[in-house]
Parts: sequence; C-alpha cells; structure tokens
Amino acid sequence: MREDPGLWFHDIINPHFVHKHRVEDILYSAPTPFQLLQVIRTASFGHCLILDGKLQSSEKDEFIYHEALVHPAMIAHGRPATVFVAGGAEGATLREILKNGAVERVIMVDIDEQAVDVCRRFLPSLHQNSFEDERVQICYQDAREYLSATPERFDVAVLDLTDPMEEGLAHLLYTEEFYRMVAERLRPGGVLCTQAGSCNWGEMDTYLAVGNALRSVFSVVSQYQAHVPSFGGQWGFVVASNEQALDPVLLSPEVIDRRLSAALGGDLRFYDGTTHRGMFHLPRYLRPQTRGRRKAAARSSSAAPP
Repeated sequence: MREDPGLWFHDIINPHFVHKHRVEDILYSAPTPFQLLQVIRTASFGHCLILDGKLQSSEKDEFIYHEALVHPAMIAHGRPATVFVAGGAEGATLREILKNGAVERVIMVDIDEQAVDVCRRFLPSLHQNSFEDERVQICYQDAREYLSATPERFDVAVLDLTDPMEEGLAHLLYTEEFYRMVAERLRPGGVLCTQAGSCNWGEMDTYLAVGNALRSVFSVVSQYQAHVPSFGGQWGFVVASNEQALDPVLLSPEVIDRRLSAALGGDLRFYDGTTHRGMFHLPRYLRPQTRGRRKAAARSSSAAPP
C-alpha cells in the first residue's frame, strides 16, 4: 500500500513499535531550558503535547490518563485537603484534583516554567483555567529541592512526571531516595500516586521497577492500569501508603461511587466504581510480578471514612 506523503509524527513506543499520527498543524515547536517542547494538532487525537519526541497528552483521550492518575488516591484518602503535584505542566492533573471539594490547597512543582506557559496558551481544553484557581500555588524548581526545603505536609502526593528515560529530565524522581522524600512530607494517613509507564507485554520494566521502589518505602503498594489509546495500549499507575485501610483495592464499586458523589458530584468521563474494579484487577501475566512482599501495615485512627 502506498503511504500518503503528508506530515506524520512518529511516537516511538519502543525500538520495534512506532505509533504514527497524521499532523494537521504544528502549533508550537521550540526547545526550553530543559527539553524540546512541541504542541501539534493531529487528525485522530486533536491537540497533543510532545516532550523530547514523546507524546505526553492528547486532547481526545487525556481524560482517561488524568482521571486514572488522580482519583483513586484522592478517593482512597477521603479528605485530601492539601495536595502536592510534581510535574503536570498541562494543568489537567490540577483540573482533576480541584474537582474534589475537600481540596483546600495545591502546590504544583514543575521545573520548566516555559512548558507551563506554552500549555496555558495552546492547551486550554486540558487545563480549563486550573492554573488560575486561588487554591493553587505553582513553584518552578526541581521537586527534590522543593521537598528538601519545605516544612509543609500533604495529604496526597501526585507524581505526574515524564517517563524515567536514562539522562531524561525526570530520571531521579523515580528512585527510592525521592520516594522517601515524598513519604516524609506526607501527613499520617497520606497517599502517594504516580504514573509508572507502559505495562504492555514486553514493556513492563519501568512499571515493575516503580512498584518495587515504592515497596521499599511504603507498606501498602497497589499497582493498576488503564487503556490509553494515544499511548499505545495499557498504561501503569501505582498508589502507595502506610495504612492498609487506605488501599484502594479494598474499596467496592459501591463505596467508590458513593465517595465520588459526595466529593465531586459527578463530572467524570472515565473513572467510577466499575472502572475502578477493572483497573485494579490486573491480567494474569502481571499479577505475580506486582505482588512483592509488603511490610506489616501500620494501624491508625486516621483511616478514611466509609
């Protein structure tokens, strides 16, 4: 079959698997002090954010990724008044966090101010003015530096970082050392959640490594996945805490829906109790590899309410 000679973006999933997206327009393309940043409009997924040649978010299906990242941890906690965000330049993670009525304060730390500014301009459908919310404070610095200096404590920490490619911008934020820094800044009953890369068959190294690193720091670690079409398949996430009662695996669909109704009043397109159950029931090939030994979970009176 003869290929259409139009402009295409090649998203290299791995050395043997490439996604091709027809490009209708290049809205922005320039290096920042930290990475190559591009915003393109594609025929199939609308506006897309590209960092260092890797697709980060697409207008048509970003809600899947961002709802899957944010809400399981927020709902498991139950009363997330203060939230820490690392990364998330698109503002869509902020958007989802701010839907929860319990949220009083969000600190977003992103090293790349230029990336945030470009996303403000070109991706309004993703951030939906979340940067302007009075509950939000944005700090432009390295997340490790911020955590090492701040006295503040958080109920939930959301790590919305680029993939941990060697020599990449976020490589040092996927380490046991960094996870310990986050854990030390969580309040009792605090919850961490992070994206963890692809969990497609043959591409699970990062997903498994993130889970193992978190198990060295937290006593309760649950891995899950969601299908994100623009990412090329199943995408991995992890929730971690030090209290068994906060493990989202323990929550029934009915409890999830009840908590969502109370906290958000609806307004989600992907995540609910039924979806939750599916995300945390991993396929057979993943289950044995994501069940590392857990330390005895600490008991606490700060467990989330039913």
